[in-house]
Amino acid sequence: MSNTLIIYFSRSGENYFGGVLKNIEKGNTEVIAEYIQELTDADLFKVETVIPYPDSYMECIDVAKKEQEAAVRPQIKETLKDIAQYDTIYIGFPNWWGTLPMAMWTQLEQLDFNGKYVKAFVTHEGSGFGKSEKDLKKLCKGANIKKGLSIPGAEVNEFKQRVEMWVDE
Repeated sequence: MSNTLIIYFSRSGENYFGGVLKNIEKGNTEVIAEYIQELTDADLFKVETVIPYPDSYMECIDVAKKEQEAAVRPQIKETLKDIAQYDTIYIGFPNWWGTLPMAMWTQLEQLDFNGKYVKAFVTHEGSGFGKSEKDLKKLCKGANIKKGLSIPGAEVNEFKQRVEMWVDE
């Protein structure tokens, strides 16, 4: 049993890559989560909504914005109830409207982060962490939050060495 966990949200389908919409089979954040798992032998927990986000990028970001504006907590398929066995928690997500997707709020608000080390990673197309680091401090009360890693989504497949350096920090 690992003492490291990766909690992440990722979306495949139509995504934005430097001005162009492109269909991807695996979400950018999932690619990075799998790199981290390879390096750390961590357990993986993927946050998935009961009602999937639209495949269309434009429709998806519209839904995401409405959820954020209304502080919606979308229902998720499976809820992680306890992280007591883990010392280090990696939290990964795409930057949606300046912060974490609301599905991550649904999951993270239910967990006790006291005494845990948290390392966040975000995929984006130019917006970096936005205000998500501030939001993570609220969501992960009592955690020792370490330096995060910001990854341009279009570059995830070339970022393995940088991920390794960050994991080792």
